[in-house]
Amino acid sequence: MPRPRTPLSIESASAGMITRRVVVPVREVVFVKGVLEASEGVAAVFAESGGELAIVTHASREPALREILADLAEIGLAEIGLAEVGLAEEPLAPRALSGA
Repeated sequence: MPRPRTPLSIESASAGMITRRVVVPVREVVFVKGVLEASEGVAAVFAESGGELAIVTHASREPALREILADLAEIGLAEIGLAEVGLAEEPLAPRALSGA
């Protein structure tokens, strides 16, 4: 007799997942999302409001995500805490990310 099918709990579905919050210029949201989606299997990107993104990845893919986020921050396309990408203890200095 087969087991009845039930939906996964949030705890089961999100086990091992990591979320990063990133702010990008509004005009760069599609570009940043495209970069992450082109890096197959690295992360899923959810636009929350304007240039605020929620980026979700499995713990095993976090090193690749950290590298991509650090590259984006270096060229000024993402405002994230450097500690969050494992580069330093201090957050990035605020940038004018209004899309200018």
